[in-house]
Parts: sequence; structure tokens; C-alpha cells
Amino acid sequence: MNTSTIRFGFPIFSLLCALFAFNTAFAGSIKIDRVDPPNWWVGMPGDSVTLLIHGEGVGAAAVSLKHDGVSIRNRTTTENPNYLLLTLNVAPKAAAGEVELRFKNGRDKGKFNYPIQKRSKLVPKALGLDQSDLVYLIMPDRFANGNPDNDIINGSQETVINRDSMFYRHGGDLAGIVSKLDYLQDLGVTALWLNPVLANDQPKESYHGYAATDHYRTDPRICTTEEYKAFVVECHRRGMKVVMDVVHNHVGDRHWWYQDLIAEDWIHRFPEYTRTNFRATTLIDPYASAADKNLMSDGWFDHHMPDLNQKNPWLATYFIQNNLWWVEYAGIDAYRIDTYAYPDKVFMSKWNKAMKSAYPNITLFGETWVHGQAIQAWFTEGNGLDPDLNNELSGVTDFQIYYAINDAMEKEEDWTGGVSKIYYALVKDYLYKDPTRNVIFLDNHDLSRFYSMAQEDIGKFKMGVGLLMTLRGIPQLYYGTEILMKNYADPDGKVREDFPGGWSTDTLNKFTEAGRTAPENEAFNYVRTLAKWRAANPAITQGKTMQFVPKEGVYTFFRYTDNRAVMVIVNGNKTKKKVDTSRYAERLKGFSKAIDPLTGNPVTDYSALTVPAKTTLILDLMP
Repeated sequence: MNTSTIRFGFPIFSLLCALFAFNTAFAGSIKIDRVDPPNWWVGMPGDSVTLLIHGEGVGAAAVSLKHDGVSIRNRTTTENPNYLLLTLNVAPKAAAGEVELRFKNGRDKGKFNYPIQKRSKLVPKALGLDQSDLVYLIMPDRFANGNPDNDIINGSQETVINRDSMFYRHGGDLAGIVSKLDYLQDLGVTALWLNPVLANDQPKESYHGYAATDHYRTDPRICTTEEYKAFVVECHRRGMKVVMDVVHNHVGDRHWWYQDLIAEDWIHRFPEYTRTNFRATTLIDPYASAADKNLMSDGWFDHHMPDLNQKNPWLATYFIQNNLWWVEYAGIDAYRIDTYAYPDKVFMSKWNKAMKSAYPNITLFGETWVHGQAIQAWFTEGNGLDPDLNNELSGVTDFQIYYAINDAMEKEEDWTGGVSKIYYALVKDYLYKDPTRNVIFLDNHDLSRFYSMAQEDIGKFKMGVGLLMTLRGIPQLYYGTEILMKNYADPDGKVREDFPGGWSTDTLNKFTEAGRTAPENEAFNYVRTLAKWRAANPAITQGKTMQFVPKEGVYTFFRYTDNRAVMVIVNGNKTKKKVDTSRYAERLKGFSKAIDPLTGNPVTDYSALTVPAKTTLILDLMP
């Protein structure tokens, strides 16, 4: 599929921009230069929308309108006279069209035509994720460059392309990702999680996307907003889903409403720059000091990332509406919430509830980079760990499974370590309402590459991938893991290198079999085979889990339904191990044959199996 394919359909965002230009050009002496959200829909939950209106002195203006089914509920100002918060009632049967907002302050007048649209019932949206999915995480700037014309956008804070530096932009974009959708589908990927695509107009290191400067526009160096919507449509056409990465904890200091700060209490202030202590433990520690708790939640991530105060009700409303808008506008299927442990917990509970109320099938999973199952589970819904608050979050990025897999790969078994660490991680699944909603992974954009963590040992690599593809939860693969991309996160830019072949000037193209080395093809084929096998296996996609206490460095678990089962034997030893499977009789009962999913060959006798060192052996059991 070429890049032009994603530029289809009625250009609604262009229409909105044209309306905005019309409004600005023909307004009277009161000039409105920004309204968020840029439009709304009839029939949205709550029957209201709060407009954040920006214009010089607009806070002093009275507002009126006449439109069938739309009325003004509330008008609020802040200490900044350039803002007005206007809440509109939008009745369930309100007339779709342009709502003419009229502004008046003495003799000064102005108007703005605000679009209220009908909701589309035909476009699929918020499909959600489940265990049948394989999520592929991509940093757009580093994956593929499909449109060199958008590499540099005049007027941007950062206008340098330098692929030799880990700190500058490299030019990757959404068009490049679209051009590789066939590759991704062939690999077995069913869902794409892109690092943030929102505008990130920061003067340096803007490539990663985690310092947003506009919440209603995509970064033009990645794509237009229309192209992003068309990308979701194309993914849905292919049977793929899209995960949007969002940040509620902070923004970039060049954000448009931080540059002309709407209100002092939209951010957390300190006498001098104060960094968070990164200690999520303070949130649940019964002995924690108030000072430590406040520093955790209110401290800044970096000098250029103002920390947001979600306790401000208008800021909370702004983010809830923004995320509802992106689902309704673009049709995304899931949200990954960055730095989930840091924003106000009451706000996050309210946000989760609002998303699930509007879109019951949507998947919401938060980044919880913490140590300890209880701390991680505390953030999820229905766990009963916080009597005062239901956090409402569907699932988390499961760092405890990540730690356990690495421990099993590198260490010999002891009472709690080595392969036993996986066993103990799953033992604590009772803390979750539904642990299958957790996203499990081997690496990501902040962590050392898995192949490096495996000491570039293809056997250990396969051991980890085998666990990723069979353990409970939703597996996530980081771009390039399948071709043995390597490096350590010191700094993290080293694990965000370009995918070879994503640029027309690349001398190697590892998107093709011919461009990969023999070990890279071995790894790619291993990942692809297991990915496609698991997607079609109900024992994995719908099954329960049963595990057996590790013994002599060997850990065994089953994924199973009433008539299908998968037996997974993990040998964490440095030598091969003969495994007597009679102790697994309660799960083997009723199954007469086994097939190796990697070769398709039958295993005629699995009463005793010899498992090589540092290996995950997978057998598909059948009646």
C-alpha cells in the first residue's frame, strides 16, 4: 500500500481548520484564535461539552447563542483574561451543524461558528485488546520514512534531521509505518502501539513524543491529523487495531496553553525546580510521609516537562474530553497511559470510568514501572487494595513478568529466583480482577533490548519469546526485537535506533528475508511462527492457566480450555534436563497426542521429555 492510500475520505479536519480560519477572519473586534475541542458530537455521554476558548481579552466577554438543542450551561473565567471556559448543553436530539457563538464586551463584538456533528455509527471504534492480540510497539521517528517532504516543517522549534545522533529527529513517519503494514501482518502483529503522535514542538529531543505541545493536533513531521484517522481506518480494514499513547502527568513547556498559562493551579509549582522522587511506594505505604507522597505526585519529570495538577476540575475535564474526542474522531481501540503512577489517583479513576462508560470495549492499560506485585496491582480495577478508591484501570504494563522472565533467563533456580520468579509472579495474580488484561513484554523504548539482555544468545532469546507467546496476558513486541536489534539503555536513545531498511538510502533492508542475516531470519521465523500459532489457538487466546511448583530448575505451566491444552516446560538450568511429566497428570488427562507448534511434527511419547538448557519447550496437546 503506498502512502497516498491513507489520504482518503471526506477531509473533516481540513473543514474544521477552514471553519477556524473563517471564524478568525470574519470575527469582529473580539478575535477568537483557539477553541478546544475543535468540534463535538450530538449524543456523546453527559450531554455537554466544555469549550476552552482563547483570544485576547475574551474572558471579559458575554456569550450568547441560538441553536436548536444547544444552550449555555456555565461560563467560567480564570486569572488569565485571554481564556474563557464555556460549557454547552448538547441535547440528545440537538440539531447538527454550526453553533454560532456570539461574544460581546461593551461595543466590542465577535463570533465563532462551532461545529456540532452527528456521531458515525458505521465506523468501528474502541474495539479493545485481548489475549488473541500481539501488540507491536513503534517509535514513529525511528521506524521508517515514507514521506521525506515532512521531515522538516518550517516554523518548528527543531528543524534538524540527523540520523547519526540519537538526540535529533531521524525523519520516520506514519507514511513509513503504513508502507510496512504488510510486513507487520506477515509477522503476525494484530495491534499497533505508536509512541505519542501528538504535536511535540519542543526545541530539542522532540522525536520521542512525550512532551506534548498540542493535544488536538498530531505532529506534522509524523502525519496530519487526517492521515492519522485514515491510518486507523486502514488498520481496521486489515483486521488490525490501534493503541494511542497518552500522557496525563505532564506536557512540554512549549505547549500552547502553558506559554500563555490559563491558570496558575493547572501545574504544580515549587520555589525552584523540583524533580519527582519516582517512588510509587509512597502512594500505598501506610507509613509514608506527606512530603514524600507530594513529591512523588507533584514533582516534575524534567525541566521542560511541567507537572500537571489534575485536581483542577477544568484541567480534568479538558483531558477527559480530549481522550473521548480522539476515540470518536479517529476510532482508536485502546489507550496506553504513560507514567500512570504519577497523576492524581482520583482523577485517573474518573478518567477510566468516563472512557469505559462511553466505550465499554476499550482497553486502558497504564505504565506502572514499579517493583512488587502488590504495588503494581494497586493501580488496577476491582482489587480491593484501596478501600477509598477503585482505580478502574483495566490492566498494566506488567513489569513483574518482565523482571521474572529476565531472572529465569539469567539465574539458576533458588527458592524464589530463576524460573521460580515466574511461578511466584503468577501466584500473586489473585491481586488482580483480571490479570489477562495486563500487557506483557520483553523490552520497550525505555529498556535495554532483549537480545542484549540475553547476551546475544539465540537460545535464550527463544526462551524469552516462547514465554512471551504463552504466558497469560496480552503480548507486546518492541520494533526490531524480531530481527535481533540490540543495545543497552544507557542512555535510552541507544534502544531507539532506526529499523534498517526504513529509509531509501539504507544499504541494508531487514524488512526482507534477503536483507537479514541467517540468525536474524532464524529469530524472525521463530517469532512469526509462534505469533500465528498462538493467534489461532484457543488454549492461549481464551484459556485458563495452571502452573506446577518448580522443581530442580524446571518450571511447567499449562494454558487450557475444555478440549485444548498447551504444555510449556521451561528449563532454567545451564544443562539439559530430563523431565518426567507424570506429575502433571491432572492436566494431561484426556489428551492423547502432542504437536510441536514450531515444526508441526507430532510428539508420540511425552511421558518423559529431554529439554535443552535455557529452553522453553512448547507442546500443543490434543485429544
